[in-house]
Amino acid sequence: MRARLTKIFHFEAAHTLPTLPDGHPCQRMHGHSFKVVVHVEGEVNEAIGWVYDHKEISRAMAPLLDLLDHSYLNDVEGLESPTIERIAAWFWRKLEPSLPGLKEICVHETPNSSCSFYGEF
Repeated sequence: MRARLTKIFHFEAAHTLPTLPDGHPCQRMHGHSFKVVVHVEGEVNEAIGWVYDHKEISRAMAPLLDLLDHSYLNDVEGLESPTIERIAAWFWRKLEPSLPGLKEICVHETPNSSCSFYGEF
């Protein structure tokens, strides 16, 4: 039996989007209450009854959230122009080695705006 685990995380951060056309309001510094949804899929271990412990996802996310929370994202290596597309891909690169079965990263910058990334570069 296969199952998909989903775990939600939050962080607060500021950024600018310097590659946008002149005059675009997102070129100015602004902040968001980001939500990151991590999806991991795999075979359920019948002896235990789960794919793996949700704490493993939290453990993998902790140093990344520590780095990003209350930061200026443009100063983070790999996020010099931190669109939600690039943030989702950044999380994927950082998490994939430690989260077998990683299937999707979804980054919300507002309650109505998000980007899902599936590991295709």
